[in-house]
Amino acid sequence: MTILKPLYLAAALSAALCGVARADAIEDFYKGKTIFALVGVSPGGEYDFKLRLVAKHLGKHIPGHPNIVAQNMTGATGMVMANYLFKVAPKDGTYIGLIQNGLPTSQAVGMEGVQFDASKYNWIGSIAPTVETMAVWKTTGVKTIEDAKKTEVIAGSVGSSGITLTFPVMLNDLLGTKFKMVMGYTGSGPLNLAMERGEVSARNNSWSSWNASKPEWVTNKDITVLVYSGPKPADLNGAPSLDELVTDPEDRQVVDIVTAGNGLGHPFAMPPGVPQDRVDAIRKAFSDMLKDPEFRKDAEAAKNEIEPVSAQALEKAVLSAINASEKAKTRARKYFQ
Repeated sequence: MTILKPLYLAAALSAALCGVARADAIEDFYKGKTIFALVGVSPGGEYDFKLRLVAKHLGKHIPGHPNIVAQNMTGATGMVMANYLFKVAPKDGTYIGLIQNGLPTSQAVGMEGVQFDASKYNWIGSIAPTVETMAVWKTTGVKTIEDAKKTEVIAGSVGSSGITLTFPVMLNDLLGTKFKMVMGYTGSGPLNLAMERGEVSARNNSWSSWNASKPEWVTNKDITVLVYSGPKPADLNGAPSLDELVTDPEDRQVVDIVTAGNGLGHPFAMPPGVPQDRVDAIRKAFSDMLKDPEFRKDAEAAKNEIEPVSAQALEKAVLSAINASEKAKTRARKYFQ
């Protein structure tokens, strides 16, 4: 053991020096660089807010402290950006994207226009899981899911795909509600404005987005949440969960596919092919950022909960949707235009 001890010490020293060299290489690469942070929707909604929140704080946790520039790349409810990130964006660690959490499901059901493989993104992390809701405006007279089965309600969606469409269409199919869809709004902000103006009277939205973008609607009871999907928020009272309402096992499989984005939250990813040491550095920086008191202060001021979702958990959720049964995916596909 006396003879071997110097060998162990030499090996440990060599590993430490390699670690320092890798850290120096990351710092050298990112110093003076700009990271472009992309989101696939227009300004004003929850995705845009979370992108800009991360862009504001992430750089100081990356070795070399690169500048981070937030950019909106709209089209096809985030698919244009997701395709760009996968196929076109440089694979050197200078691009990161906030992926619409319904897009892995779009891939799973074979939706046209998908040019990415969500299982091959380098997933970074997410601030928190998502709780999806279906809410109606106060003038509808609709207060429960049972009311929505008897009364036709005009509901709006962002674009012509994604969770703002698939969620209410799924409710129509599985629960017998009567949401009449108006598609094509360019983002969450314009869709909320349409509700205020009376163009539409209902929409899908995450609970965190309601609290962040329209807290007065929640406080004043301008909207009523009819149903939610995901972990029950402590401050959401009265609304039943989809798990309570959909009990048939085969229907449950369809619900699991459509709502797979709940587990993703608002997930950040890098293109495939980025050097692993840079992916690891961004993942660590993202994790460190979520613990940063300044980041948490900004997030909590906008009523955004922080319940970190790791890269590994994101990968697992993506694969769960992609590897679902063909029967369930075929059934779910009809909810996608």
